[in-house]
Amino acid sequence: MSTFTFSERAMKFQAGIFAVLNEKKRELQEKGDLTIYNLSVGTPDFPTPAHITQAVSEAAKDPENYKYSLTDRPFLLHAVEDFYQRRFGVSLADEEIMTISGSQEGMAHIALALCDPGDVVLVPNPGYPIFSIGPQLCAAQAVTYDLLEQNGYLPDLDAIPDETARKAKYILVSYPLNPVCAAADDAFYERLIAWAKKHQVIVIHDNAYSDIIFGGRTGKSFLSYPGAKDIGVEFYSLSKSYNMTGARTSLVVGNRDIVKVFRDLRSQFDYGMFLPLQYGIAAALNGPQDSVRQQCAWYEERMKALCQGLRRIGWNVPDSEGTMFVWAPLPDGRQDSTAFTMELMEKSGMIVTPGAAFGSLGEGYVRMALVLPPDQMKAAAEAVQRSGIIQNN
Repeated sequence: MSTFTFSERAMKFQAGIFAVLNEKKRELQEKGDLTIYNLSVGTPDFPTPAHITQAVSEAAKDPENYKYSLTDRPFLLHAVEDFYQRRFGVSLADEEIMTISGSQEGMAHIALALCDPGDVVLVPNPGYPIFSIGPQLCAAQAVTYDLLEQNGYLPDLDAIPDETARKAKYILVSYPLNPVCAAADDAFYERLIAWAKKHQVIVIHDNAYSDIIFGGRTGKSFLSYPGAKDIGVEFYSLSKSYNMTGARTSLVVGNRDIVKVFRDLRSQFDYGMFLPLQYGIAAALNGPQDSVRQQCAWYEERMKALCQGLRRIGWNVPDSEGTMFVWAPLPDGRQDSTAFTMELMEKSGMIVTPGAAFGSLGEGYVRMALVLPPDQMKAAAEAVQRSGIIQNN
């Protein structure tokens, strides 16, 4: 038996809830008593558009494209500039753009560029785990701000103590927000920019779901608001919009000083994005966007099938405003999201993610991914009804 010791940092991060759920799913599949409806992980089940895969394939045939890329090539930068102008009305220069190996990686590392040990970073509660883990990896202090249902899951910026705001290096904001599935209006971004300028706090906006937003809304960019580029950057992911999750293709765009310091830091451990993937990004952004819009409509159809089906059996689940998820309060006065998740899985075959995985204010909720077609969403709701776990009075 080894006697190795490992860093205290590494020991903080054990197997997460998704590993636990996956093991339980395997057990249920082996038993074979239930149909499994896996709504736990947000992996798109739609195909990557053919013009993107073709661009990657063609570029992969060129032996020159297997060398270090070192930089983001001009054709990619121009594609990003043209896309942001068309899609969001935002003008970008070459120096305001960089690629990263997925937003998860970017969120894990940007604190290294912005923070010293002990610095304060403001992150949402509930929020996606990497928002807090990234600062912790470089010994910064992740301080949460509350997102409450009665406030539409928008932060009350005035409730953040002035002392905390003065200490904060950056605030991380993301709308539409995973897991709470809320969207933000124009007034919020205007307040956020004014608040950040007042307290000299950098804004990091995670814009992973601007193309998956419901109710006739149009997803926007944080950078489209006056003054945004003065104080922040935006992460734009191709994973969900173009079904490129495994390719790990994302962008950081905005304030050129932040982009430069982040690019310089990443050059110490990354020699540039694989060139065939740069061609894939350019093809995605330059190419037809019909599939992106159609996909959003399909996600909305799935969302309504699931939420309406659950409401029909007595589980009061509100419609999602955006993202590829649904955020559901626990039924029947239950309070332990992990215990409910396990019971729901064992009795109905529906696998969800306990809200507690997203922070203390996620307790009392579960998150469901919109990764099955409408007929299977309806079938999942019917399986929950048959299980008897919902007491429909």
